[in-house]
Amino acid sequence: MNTPKSITRKDFLQTSALGIAAVVFGTSFTKSFDFSEKPYFNLKPIGRQFSLDGYYIWCSSPIWGDDGKVHLFYSRWKKEKGMGGWLNGSEICRAEADSPFAEFQHKQVILAPRGEGFWDATTCHNPLIKKVDGQYLLFFMGNSNGKTNTKRIGLATSKTIDGEWARPDQPLLLPGKEGDWDDHCTTNPAFVKGNDGQYWLFYKSWNTHEYETQKGAVRGNRKYGLAKSDSPMGPYTKVAENPVIDFSDMPNNAQLEDAFIWQQRGKYHMIARDMGFYNHEYGLHLSTKDGTQWTKPEIAYLEMKHYITEPTPPKNLNRFGRLERPMLLMSKDGTKPQFLFGATQGGEFETSTTFVFEIV
Repeated sequence: MNTPKSITRKDFLQTSALGIAAVVFGTSFTKSFDFSEKPYFNLKPIGRQFSLDGYYIWCSSPIWGDDGKVHLFYSRWKKEKGMGGWLNGSEICRAEADSPFAEFQHKQVILAPRGEGFWDATTCHNPLIKKVDGQYLLFFMGNSNGKTNTKRIGLATSKTIDGEWARPDQPLLLPGKEGDWDDHCTTNPAFVKGNDGQYWLFYKSWNTHEYETQKGAVRGNRKYGLAKSDSPMGPYTKVAENPVIDFSDMPNNAQLEDAFIWQQRGKYHMIARDMGFYNHEYGLHLSTKDGTQWTKPEIAYLEMKHYITEPTPPKNLNRFGRLERPMLLMSKDGTKPQFLFGATQGGEFETSTTFVFEIV
């Protein structure tokens, strides 16, 4: 595969011109590119490895346990709430399986909404499980009013993967001040130990005014920021270069979300869900050496129908065929990605499930 070059303003302007031309001539932004190059990941589908009757499943974060099993920290909400239930009724749970090739079994609820008066009163979502210095760190998002404008990143901790979790009284990372690019919320946490000795916490946000005044199917432009700390527990300070990923100069309100970050061979890599850079079904891959200067996105993976064939779902599952919340299970020594986990609509219960790919 070709190594992508760092994206520059010239790249953005050239790409913007292509996108504008595509609109003028009635073709899609995607069709203005040559996709003959293979995606970054060569994927072999394993299948829908986790589903629950009566629930939507989302946000599947895997980790190897000391018992040799794979533990899956996931979010779920009741089917009767519909697809939008993640915002006002999600809870975070743990499932486990002997391997990624086996079906996962639900084991316990980890974090549930706490009710009025708490910052995570109405939802607990976006779990990301990590282990640092013998302690399990569960980054997540909570909100207090069932809406996007109170989404905040938090951090729960435990000494064991199935034990008692210390729950935070306050969020770990707050939005920016009114008018800032990130004044709406903090969400979609991604975490890694940096090469500067600090801990890096990446987060998604957008501007409230843009979100409230824009028209169209997708309002606001989601960007990624970076905050650093000397301790994984915080406090975290946002870097001056923020936002570190910003596609707002591009046409079609291009953006990305659901970032997952890992270190490999001296670089930091990101996979994320595309929101208009190419289309809304692909995954993106970017890399960086310092956390702030990222390469131009390349395709990480394609739409689900490229890998599997399934019956057409009910009309309410209008995101069918899209893999969201991509997360990796690394090799046990932590040196390379081995499995791609994601959330996708469909399955026998006509909701959403965890889907697993082997990286070959």
